[in-house]
Amino acid sequence: MNKTARPVESASGTFHITDVYPSVDCGRFAVKRIAGEAVEVWADIYRDGQAVISAALVWRHEAAGEWQRMPMTLHGNDRWGGAFVPDRPGRYVYAIEAWTDEFANWRQRFELQQTSGSDLTLDAIEGAGMLTKAHAAGPADAAVIIKQCEIYLATGEPGALLAPELKRAMADSQYRADLTRSQLFPLVADRPRARYGTWYQMFPRSQGNVPGEHATFTDCIARLPDIAAMGFDVVHLTPIHPIGGARRKGRNDAATALSGDPGSPYAIGSADGGHDAVHPQLGTLDDFRSFIAACHARGMEVALDFAVQCSPDHPWVKQHPQWFKRRPDGSIRTAEHRPQRWDDVVTPDFANEDAGALWHALRDVVLFWVDQGVRIFRVDNPHTKPLPFWEWLIREVERHDANVLFLAEAFAPPKLMKGLAKLGFTQSYTYFTWRTQRAELEQYLGELIGYPERDFFRPNFFVNTPDILPFHLQIGESWMFKSRLALAATLSSNYGIYSGFELLEHAPIPGREEYLNSEKYEIKVRDWQQPGNIKPYVAALNRIRRGNSALQQTANLRFIALEDGNMIGFIKESIDQSNVVVAAIALTRDAREVWIPLGDSKVGRGDVRCTVTAVEDLVTGERHTLEWGGVRLRIDPERDPALLLRCVA
Repeated sequence: MNKTARPVESASGTFHITDVYPSVDCGRFAVKRIAGEAVEVWADIYRDGQAVISAALVWRHEAAGEWQRMPMTLHGNDRWGGAFVPDRPGRYVYAIEAWTDEFANWRQRFELQQTSGSDLTLDAIEGAGMLTKAHAAGPADAAVIIKQCEIYLATGEPGALLAPELKRAMADSQYRADLTRSQLFPLVADRPRARYGTWYQMFPRSQGNVPGEHATFTDCIARLPDIAAMGFDVVHLTPIHPIGGARRKGRNDAATALSGDPGSPYAIGSADGGHDAVHPQLGTLDDFRSFIAACHARGMEVALDFAVQCSPDHPWVKQHPQWFKRRPDGSIRTAEHRPQRWDDVVTPDFANEDAGALWHALRDVVLFWVDQGVRIFRVDNPHTKPLPFWEWLIREVERHDANVLFLAEAFAPPKLMKGLAKLGFTQSYTYFTWRTQRAELEQYLGELIGYPERDFFRPNFFVNTPDILPFHLQIGESWMFKSRLALAATLSSNYGIYSGFELLEHAPIPGREEYLNSEKYEIKVRDWQQPGNIKPYVAALNRIRRGNSALQQTANLRFIALEDGNMIGFIKESIDQSNVVVAAIALTRDAREVWIPLGDSKVGRGDVRCTVTAVEDLVTGERHTLEWGGVRLRIDPERDPALLLRCVA
């Protein structure tokens, strides 16, 4: 026996509130949800003895002073459940309260003793005494308690204390001597764009029509009708800031730039300004605001790259030399991103003696662009910067505007990628780009939509990026581009392409997953209507996504056991279960028939769920009746590698 434990200490903590869902790392990090949608909360709640207990879910916005409260319901085996709705974007905290329902216990004992025939006068007085200690939860409860107490005092009849309406009133109003509250659990409620978005990434300087001529924001505005027609709702811009001249890279990452080479937009900063300035050849800050307004007019948002790196010409290098590492000879240390060295880039030293000022300067950069109308930031290589910095920065920006979203562009070890998501990144890049076989796709999606990942990690599936031309696209086959697009657009509610994908651009640096003549180092002018483009296919997929809420979420997904191992099949349900979409996507180019089993599938809201009897082809509009619990259809990947079907009851 532990002789140091005093009896009062060992007897405390009557209630145990355990296995709380949702929570991330036992409440260390915030759960992610969408504002305006119910958050279900579950917990095991028990105590010693056989007393009747009650529980409630309490929550509040982090900035609010008052708690809101909702009773929890016992679902058996000490498992309790409740729900609340975060009504606006922002940070919330929730907790679970439990207490002994003394009046219910008294009532239960009294009703049992009535059958014994013993004198219950003292027991009735005990119950009436509880009424005098009650603190009514509201006027209606107060009226019931007062009325039943007066009836008992006037008549002495204990039946007045057993009225059903009194039981309900006392449940919320009685004194709770042993009220116990769990720890607080954090939650972030994001706006709907966090869960569903269709991204188009482009280099602003390449949106013109004259070869070799730097485009302007006016040229970018002229491109918007084409992008909107393909169904994109997020236009992602690579850095728009002044580009340094020192150690400027040439075409194809050449160590030395030739006259006229524009340099990499990721070498940020020159005499024209730093992270809070616009490259003069693109236009002015007013021109950028006009671009944002033009996007909004077409139902699109702007996502801006936030790259924490500088050209040696960046104003910060002279203004704050202590922010950068030096070599033994006093020269500034250039950046490394193994296996590459970026001689045209220097990165701030987060361990310098003036790190606090650096953190605040970077925060102020983000807030500057928020004030210009940007609400989405794609953060470049966040895994190479200190994790505490990102947790702090995201919290700081959220306090300024809870509608701001952050996408982590991190291709790093999986646990580091998940760690960034836990710290606050709204969305995350993934390894989808390299998952090509059915088994690995099913395994990877199973990981992303399982617990606890689904509570904090929102994947964004990019089929290509300026840095990555996957080997499977380098042959340039149209069916493969379509297949990868269909997989990204249907498996994940957030996906994106880098411009040129719709034109089947696929020329690689031999032996590497990189584009030849990379747009990172030169200005490209494209014929956006060139023959062989798949823009109509992109538009059709995005139209189907917009019309089917099942495809606007990621987690409600289950795979179908198709017999053909070169195809992948799955079913997705909308959050309210009213929309169910089946997808069967070819992973090879051969035409074939496929049997899609759907015998156990249902569609409908809540308890009103009906068995699926037919499917409607979302591309052709054809309806196919289920026979023997499924449907057999033909697929020709050269035409369309994806069968997308809406379930009909």
